[in-house]
Amino acid sequence: MHVKTKTALNDKAWARWTALGLLAFAMFCSYIFMDILSPIKDLLQSTRGWDSTAFGTMQGSETFLNVFIFFLIFAGIILDKMGVRFTALLSGGVMLVGAVINWYALTDAFLGSSLDIWFTEHLNYIPVFDELGISPFYKGMPASAKLSAVGFMIFGCGVEMAGITVSRGIVKWFKGREMALAMGSEMALARLGVATCMIFSPMFANLGGDISVSRSVAFGVVLLMIALIMFIVYFFMDKKLDESGDVEEEKDEPFQLRDLGKILSSGGFWLVALLCVLYYSAIFPFQKYAVNMLQCNLTLTEPGADSFWASDTITVIQYVIMLIVAGASFAGNFSKNKGAKYGMFSLAVIALCAYCFFGYMRQSAAAIFAVFPLLAVGITPILGKYVDYKGKAASMLIIGALLLIACHLTFAFILPMLKGSDIGGVCVAYLTILVLGASFSLVPASLWPSVPKLVDSKIIGSAYALIFWIQNIGLWLFPLLIGKVLDSTNPQIVQDVASGAMTPEQAAISYNYTAPLVMLASLGLAALLIGFMLKAIDRKKGLGLEEPNIKEPQAEILTSEAAAVEE
Repeated sequence: MHVKTKTALNDKAWARWTALGLLAFAMFCSYIFMDILSPIKDLLQSTRGWDSTAFGTMQGSETFLNVFIFFLIFAGIILDKMGVRFTALLSGGVMLVGAVINWYALTDAFLGSSLDIWFTEHLNYIPVFDELGISPFYKGMPASAKLSAVGFMIFGCGVEMAGITVSRGIVKWFKGREMALAMGSEMALARLGVATCMIFSPMFANLGGDISVSRSVAFGVVLLMIALIMFIVYFFMDKKLDESGDVEEEKDEPFQLRDLGKILSSGGFWLVALLCVLYYSAIFPFQKYAVNMLQCNLTLTEPGADSFWASDTITVIQYVIMLIVAGASFAGNFSKNKGAKYGMFSLAVIALCAYCFFGYMRQSAAAIFAVFPLLAVGITPILGKYVDYKGKAASMLIIGALLLIACHLTFAFILPMLKGSDIGGVCVAYLTILVLGASFSLVPASLWPSVPKLVDSKIIGSAYALIFWIQNIGLWLFPLLIGKVLDSTNPQIVQDVASGAMTPEQAAISYNYTAPLVMLASLGLAALLIGFMLKAIDRKKGLGLEEPNIKEPQAEILTSEAAAVEE
């Protein structure tokens, strides 16, 4: 009798890549909101009275509840108990609620309102947290920064929950298939959100010549509404996957707290987690200050208001060119025809040169930093494919750490030396930013696909949650530290603003960033040492981190082993 075999939905390439596209676009939108205020730090200082400490404290608040109220751990347990679909919808809703609060805090309607007065008079002292030095607020913090921090905390719960959910979703759809390529591609596409907010956030803030920081945040809120729609569509697609065959989303056995012991007892897990917190702490907090760092270290002369290079039209044109760079370089990786492949890469290089020229002519630090993810989009699929078929994940992490150190030291010492040389400074900035983005692409392609090799599949959601929780400690601490270090190493600026000798606008672009950048480079050095340790443990214990994700068919393995024995 003929038995009809049921084909699971994720066996079909179009289906699993469509699911990936939905998850990646939702994360793209969340990445835009995560950094929506980063390119307009100077406007927050001049229009809302935020100094670097207020800005850093607000930015660090994103991960406060995840770290100190252990929300991320609960998110991992929710994910293991409830599955990808429910957690995706929950994370989308939580992100949107936090974003709306963040937006209201920066509107003119908030200024002078009863809520403004309440936040001014309250949350100046938080028992226990103040004693421990970890309070998300402080006495004298502007009321708008306090409410913005509250919104950002709620958004942070949603975005980190979304992060672990998307990782788990990719494992569900791609396990035994192109998992490293899928994870790398998702992060490469999502990171276009960083470039998008760098280009459009200043444009919306300055729209029509009337400065309004809340307009930029409103742009992010609309995108998070779209992200929620993407998660809703994914909900139904994932449901179809479960109905189509025996698909592994490991929640059949009830989650138990002792399962966490299995994760915490793994030496490889701890090294991956430490590497993650060090590496991400040197990147994400830097992104929040990168535009201001460039404003302080480059000689930029803003074009006249009536100039073509100052128009909103050129902003849109530059963004279209950026999409051509990303699309052509990404598509080139999947083209089987050699001519088409090199044609795509050539188009990407030409478009990248055009993009850089436009950024220089606009004399915009935000447009210059927006180049950050573009090289990553092109090389991440290559790296992901390499890890899938060849392995060497731990080695890639070491290379990424070396590039990270070199980039931060270049920003700290070489870029300031070129101040006054407008072309030289911009060229070095572009090259360093591109290399930094490339180093960042090594992490998702090699680190995240390694986690399923270290823990049981049933508790992978909790494993990702624990790594994200440890990572969030760094993402809470370092934006705050950079702000405090900036103010403490630039005391003259703080004094001149207080005395009126310097306007907030002048102060915002006059900081010396050497100390914070050296601090970030030292994180890269620590990550490098952890990378070597991870490689040594992998060699000793056979964790499989250097092995490919896609194994040879068993018959081929046995044949090759037999041949080796005969030799």
